[in-house]
Amino acid sequence: MSQNSIYVQIAIWSQVASSVLFLCVLAWLWFKFLQPAILAAQERYNKQVAEAERHRDEAKATLDLLQNEIDGAGRDAEAIKARADAQAVREHDAVVAETREAGERALRDAQAEFARTLAAARERLRDELLGKALATARQEATRRVDASVNARLVDGFVGSLERGNG
Repeated sequence: MSQNSIYVQIAIWSQVASSVLFLCVLAWLWFKFLQPAILAAQERYNKQVAEAERHRDEAKATLDLLQNEIDGAGRDAEAIKARADAQAVREHDAVVAETREAGERALRDAQAEFARTLAAARERLRDELLGKALATARQEATRRVDASVNARLVDGFVGSLERGNG
């Protein structure tokens, strides 16, 4: 081996040793500074992701709860509407029945009042006709009956009374 070749060999092994030393320093720097920083950053990121997932899960739970409340409110609204409709029908029927009863009562009262008014009118008409008939009869009687007819009527009446008692 020549002297050059030994220098070349030393240069090569020097390069290999420096490369190995450089790699060792890089490995040491990696494990001492970079890896802990990367792991810390990764852990922070994982915590952020976990926190975000927890918030997402809470939001989903809240959303499910709110959706259930909305569904419940919808069912409640439908039930209220059904009860209101039923109540409106009952009140309508009650008002119609009450109005019908009042109308029928008013009709019966009017018919009874009409019958009373008709009876009173007939009574007045009868009294009026009887009064006019008596007045006409008196006028006719005074015109037709003179003293001789009156004496004969009185004698006939007295005679009928005597026959009835005797």
